[in-house]
Amino acid sequence: MPESNPETHVIDFRAAEQLLDARDPRGAVKLLDSVIAAHPENTAARLLRARAFFAAAQLRPAELEFELVLEREPDNAFAHYALARTFERAGRPEQAMRHFRLAAALDPKPEYLRAARFDAGE
Repeated sequence: MPESNPETHVIDFRAAEQLLDARDPRGAVKLLDSVIAAHPENTAARLLRARAFFAAAQLRPAELEFELVLEREPDNAFAHYALARTFERAGRPEQAMRHFRLAAALDPKPEYLRAARFDAGE
């Protein structure tokens, strides 16, 4: 087995991004597990793993990872939006709306505003 080092983790992170883009979220999660085991404080790796969990329809693990990212970066609009989509997909609309609105308040991107229903005059 190859020795674990920072370069390997960067390569694994980049490969996980490519796997996620290629619609292989489970493969991405496998690569990110070792990166996060070595660097549990790496928020970017956790955010990518949360996205991979979401893409693999593993909603509870996605929720936990997005929440961990938000503990570290409460002003991360994308993480709020993605957590909201996770809640929405899990049938938890009230929790989803709270995070959609936080995302829109932090970053008024059109898709965040639509999801938060701010564009409908609410």
